[in-house]
Amino acid sequence: MHYQDKETLRSRIAGTVLAVGLTLGSANVAQARLEGVNNPDLLPAEFTTVIDVSGVLTSGEQVRMAERITNLEKDTGIKLRVLMQNYPNTPGLAIREYWGVDDDSVIFVADPNFGNILNFNIGSNVDLAVPPNFWTRLSGRFGTKKYWTENGQDVAVVNTVAAIDNCLREPIGVGQCTNIQGVLGAEETPKFSLFGKK
Repeated sequence: MHYQDKETLRSRIAGTVLAVGLTLGSANVAQARLEGVNNPDLLPAEFTTVIDVSGVLTSGEQVRMAERITNLEKDTGIKLRVLMQNYPNTPGLAIREYWGVDDDSVIFVADPNFGNILNFNIGSNVDLAVPPNFWTRLSGRFGTKKYWTENGQDVAVVNTVAAIDNCLREPIGVGQCTNIQGVLGAEETPKFSLFGKK
C-alpha cells in the first residue's frame, strides 16, 4: 500500500472513530464538528475485535460477535472491527494502531448520537469487492433511530455484523449483497401467528 493511501485511509477512519464529528441540535442550528478524541485508556488490555465502551452489549453477545468476526477473517481475509461508543466516551484515534487498520479492514462504529447509529469506514480492497449501495441499504435497514429505539442498540449491532458477514461471503457478481440478512436471515423479523412465533 502506498504511503498516501495509508494516510487517506487513516484520515477516513479518524473521521468515523471520532464519532463522525457531527452533533445534532435543533433544526435551526448548523451542524458543528465535535472535538477529536484520543483516549487509549479505554482500550481493553487484551486484543479484541469488539469494543463496547458504551456498555450496551452483553458478554455473550460480545463473545458470539467476536467468534463470527474471527471466522470471517480466517475465511475471507477481511478484518471486521466493531466499536460501540457514546461520544465523547470513545478511544477515538487510539483504535487505529490497536486494530492495525489497513485496506482489508471494515471499521464499524455504532454511536447513538447521530440519528443513524451505523457508521462505516471501508478499506479500499473491501470497497472494490462490495457494491457501494450495500452500506447505504444496511444503514437504512438497521441503523435508523426508529429501528434501534424500538429493537435496542444491541440488536441493531448484532444484525449489522451478521449482515456484513453474510455479504462478505457472497461471490462477487450480479446480485451480490442485494439481501440485507441479519441474524434471522432474509426475513429479519419473526412472523407471528395466534400461537406465537412461527
